[in-house]
Amino acid sequence: MRRRDLPVVVAILGLFTTALGGCGAPAEQGHRPDGAHVTIRVPADAPTISAAISLAQSGDLVLVAPGEYHESVKITTARVTLRGEVREKVVIDGRLRQDNGVVVAASGVAVENLTVRNNLQNGVLVTGSAKAATGLPGRGGGYDTGDEPIRFLNSFLVSHVTATRNGLYGIYAFSAQNGVIEHSYASGGADSGIYVGQCKPCGIVVRDNVAELNAVGYEGTNAGGDLYVVGNRFSGNRVGLTTNSDHQEKLLPQHGAVIAGNLVAANQQQATPEQADGGWGIGVGIDGGSGNEVLRNRITGNVHAGVVLTATQDIPPQGNRIVDGAFAANGIDVGWTFPGVAKGSGNCVQDAGTLRTMPDGLTAGARCPAAAGAASPSGTWPRPKPPPGIPFTEVAVPPVQPQFPDALTAGPTVLPAAPVFPDVAAAGVPPVSLFSDRAAIPVS
Repeated sequence: MRRRDLPVVVAILGLFTTALGGCGAPAEQGHRPDGAHVTIRVPADAPTISAAISLAQSGDLVLVAPGEYHESVKITTARVTLRGEVREKVVIDGRLRQDNGVVVAASGVAVENLTVRNNLQNGVLVTGSAKAATGLPGRGGGYDTGDEPIRFLNSFLVSHVTATRNGLYGIYAFSAQNGVIEHSYASGGADSGIYVGQCKPCGIVVRDNVAELNAVGYEGTNAGGDLYVVGNRFSGNRVGLTTNSDHQEKLLPQHGAVIAGNLVAANQQQATPEQADGGWGIGVGIDGGSGNEVLRNRITGNVHAGVVLTATQDIPPQGNRIVDGAFAANGIDVGWTFPGVAKGSGNCVQDAGTLRTMPDGLTAGARCPAAAGAASPSGTWPRPKPPPGIPFTEVAVPPVQPQFPDALTAGPTVLPAAPVFPDVAAAGVPPVSLFSDRAAIPVS
């Protein structure tokens, strides 16, 4: 047979194969079992995760066998569950060639029990924004969606996911509401490990996660209203946690997050990606955020400051409450500073211990409750010079993490319209050992 005839033969064979495949996807793209709410197995039923997702109908489970998958998975069918059989052995690896590992662009989707790594932008992105879903980052690493109308994705779950060595965020919920990020591990985020952005009200719970070896462990930008960040370990980052306002995203200003019962410790790890604005040695940063409740967190060993309260450009922080934390071995336990024209008001501190504050005397002069318009005092202290960071691709390999219960036998995950919010009153100060078995960076 002459070589020039090969393309014609291949085309004919392709048409023949398609005809044999029937009305669904081509045979080489797999087969969906008959029925409703079925399990599509990769690679038994479909050769790739993306092929299985394309076959899935609402209520189906895509169950992925151990392997390294070099693909970017986009889920646009509502109420689909994507689950790995073994968390650390089902790996979606971007090989630094693709923007995102998994993009969730439909409501009611659950992503469970797998690892995403080596993506140029995000490990897992959950978003109602069409622009964000196509991978168009804004100037600050988030998404500047311009004139695009706000569209929220409603109802999502990210559970037992390991997101490591990603160029922006490990797990990112943007323009999404009524979801849960839980039991996950994020490291090597060149911006932050876990990020919640542009939602008001959010209706989002971030609980029982470990974020370490990131530029920032957790970041919430223009995000508030039924937003609960509870019972997490944010240690060994450059900055542990921030909640802030940013003109690059919609829904200014940030207002109304609850940050309770977290371990925020030793956030001055050098072997981390260097943050764009040079943050270093800070436990909790509130930048232009208002109405936030910082309750019963253990904030320890942050070389610059435990909590920093400041303004973002023209947006002052107002009505933030820092209550009953356990502070130890920080450069400053609580520091308030307003170097620009925007000055804070109505902020307060309530603590039974003796805190080192800047300016001095916050626990007496700015004690909770504070009047809404009461001017917040401001101090200054030397800004630390952070050491050089490392590329996000060189961050340490994560420890083995807990598995999703009954991953092989549980059916599809059915999500409620809105999550059950945590009992904040039950969120006590955590021990230093919180999730230490899941962490690479020890805290003493």
